Amino acid sequence: MSKTEIDSLTAEFFGAFDNRGGRTPDVARIRRLVLPAGVVVKTGPEFTVLTVEEFIEPRRRLLTEGRLVEFAEWETSERTDIAGDIASRLGEYRKSGILDGEPFEGGGTKTFQFVRTAEGWRIAALAWFDQP
Repeated sequence: MSKTEIDSLTAEFFGAFDNRGGRTPDVARIRRLVLPAGVVVKTGPEFTVLTVEEFIEPRRRLLTEGRLVEFAEWETSERTDIAGDIASRLGEYRKSGILDGEPFEGGGTKTFQFVRTAEGWRIAALAWFDQP
């Protein structure tokens, strides 16, 4: 059951950014999926460590103010290790959309650290890098 719950939580995380077909992305749901003190890290040339709120707001603007449309990202492969009330997931993902009028596609790797809480599994930390 735990793996199924983690699969669902991960899919819900990726789905929070979907604005295809005029859909309103629900990035606010990230507050429910990630622990309030969770850590979000983007590696690469612009290495950044963010709080949950610092992660949400710029993405909400980007996805709702017209700069990034027809956007979606999805997991393409993963490995999940569960030990009691903690879990780790390493997954590859793809993404596509139209940014500032230009279609794009890309992908990368995300890693999630999960913990089981009284309310169910939550993301304690996540980090990612985009493929060049």
